[in-house]
Amino acid sequence: MPYLEEDIHHLAQEHGVLLRRYGALQRRCTEQAHAQAQEIARLQQQVMRLRAQRIQRDSALAWEREDRQRLLAAIADWPALALAPHTDGDAHADAEWLEHSLRCADLVICQTGCASHGAFWRVEDHCKRTGKTCVLVEQPGALRIVRVHPADPCEAEACTPLDEKNMP
Repeated sequence: MPYLEEDIHHLAQEHGVLLRRYGALQRRCTEQAHAQAQEIARLQQQVMRLRAQRIQRDSALAWEREDRQRLLAAIADWPALALAPHTDGDAHADAEWLEHSLRCADLVICQTGCASHGAFWRVEDHCKRTGKTCVLVEQPGALRIVRVHPADPCEAEACTPLDEKNMP
């Protein structure tokens, strides 16, 4: 069966239209594939940044936990009374608390009338034995004493007043 010239011309036009559509679809698919590749690269960069932030956060948290454990270990040997406000209770616990406080001090200031007679003599005896300066004052409100030269970091932290520590 021979084809008519008119049918061949019509088929050639239709074939041309299909080829143009096919080319347009190929361009669109190529553009979408390129856009997806760019999006994948952007997301991979974001994942890398988020991983770095997580590592940084986890490292900081681990360091803080180590610091906290070191601080807890440093105060583990404190008498129980040193962790609570000082009260007139058990004489033995008071003596332990006083000894610990005196070991941490560079300078001892006794406010007259605030220390018991026995505590005053223990403080004075400790100062004589260790060569620390003991000062008697009427009103020490204007004084602020800070440990200047701690022997080591654990001792420095252990001697920090409890009300100045940031403990959870």
